[in-house]
Amino acid sequence: MKAVVYHRYGPPDVLSVQEVPKPSPKANELLIRVVAAEVAKGDCELRSFQFPIKWFVLPLRLVMGITRPRRTILGGYFAGEVVQVGDSVSRFSVGDRIFGSAGIKMGAYGEFLCVPDSATVERIPSNATYEQAAALPMGGLNAIHFLNMADIQPGTRVLINGAGGSIGCYGVQIAKSKGAIVTAVDSGIKEGLLRSLGADHFIDYQQTLFSQGDNQYDVIFDVVAHSDMKTNARVLSDTGIYLSANPSLNVMLQTRQINKSTSKRASFAFAKETLQDLIGIKNLFEQGAITAPIDCVYSLADMPDAHRRVESEQRVGLVVVRVSESD
Repeated sequence: MKAVVYHRYGPPDVLSVQEVPKPSPKANELLIRVVAAEVAKGDCELRSFQFPIKWFVLPLRLVMGITRPRRTILGGYFAGEVVQVGDSVSRFSVGDRIFGSAGIKMGAYGEFLCVPDSATVERIPSNATYEQAAALPMGGLNAIHFLNMADIQPGTRVLINGAGGSIGCYGVQIAKSKGAIVTAVDSGIKEGLLRSLGADHFIDYQQTLFSQGDNQYDVIFDVVAHSDMKTNARVLSDTGIYLSANPSLNVMLQTRQINKSTSKRASFAFAKETLQDLIGIKNLFEQGAITAPIDCVYSLADMPDAHRRVESEQRVGLVVVRVSESD
């Protein structure tokens, strides 16, 4: 089968299309023909092994490969078709169209992928294309995980810092689906996108620091690495909650301080990528409460360009690669 592989850490040009063995499913696994996969920021960080948050780099290097990658096919989020099932699989059948997370094994940059039937995978929304379905899990699972930690009611004032990324785009939509008044913070080129997704207010961080404003927010959902939680929490209401999706060690310490010394709350709990949350994302898409805003769709051969697009921070929406054609 064809797959995009890399054998050393480095710039996008380390990625290339090669022929690799097609995987065979174990008794508890599904063999999936991958039709589309998201090109996520995390893929770019693993490829280069450059991360904005440093505290987990050493343990991750031990897992992923110290001098070169152990898992040579990236891609954690996909949509495709089940083409074979193991003997003990009962949840899916051949021909099912599914989407979800490949987990830490990754592999969605290849034409075929094996995942256990217990993985966070589900039948794709009935009204979604493969590209849309592939663009849902990463951002959607993270956004729904964090926003479910906040008691968002109609009229709740929610600020999303880094709203134009994969997680933020879904954060805006999920908060709006709950009736929140949403303020989106990102670069000016993303204002149109974020307003189209439902943002009531927009702040261009290159022009204005939201932490210096007079508005108060009941929820701050922060997806930006190296944010100054202590400063940003100044505009959090007295009973508000600060949710950090990209916490540095400093943010972890500030979280404890906020929870211990104020009436405000803070959390940096990591998303567990549960099947329940994936089904929740699927239902929201089928109801029309959220959409998958796609910036570009690339071919496998153009994967280096897809990575450059993601790293440029100029994308307006999510980047997807078409891995293979569906039957």
